[in-house]
Amino acid sequence: MFGIGWGELILIFLVILLLFGAKKLPEIGRALGKGIREFKRSIKEIEDEEDNKKDIS
Repeated sequence: MFGIGWGELILIFLVILLLFGAKKLPEIGRALGKGIREFKRSIKEIEDEEDNKKDIS
């Protein structure tokens, strides 16, 4: 996974916890999840458009 091990993930989580606090973590997680879903949806739409262009030509 991008060359990041469990130790690095735990360290990143702890830094985020220190920066934002425990109360903000669920909100940050939701926003991150929403952003990832939007990104994946956009990529799928672009791939579908490319496939449609190939089918037409």
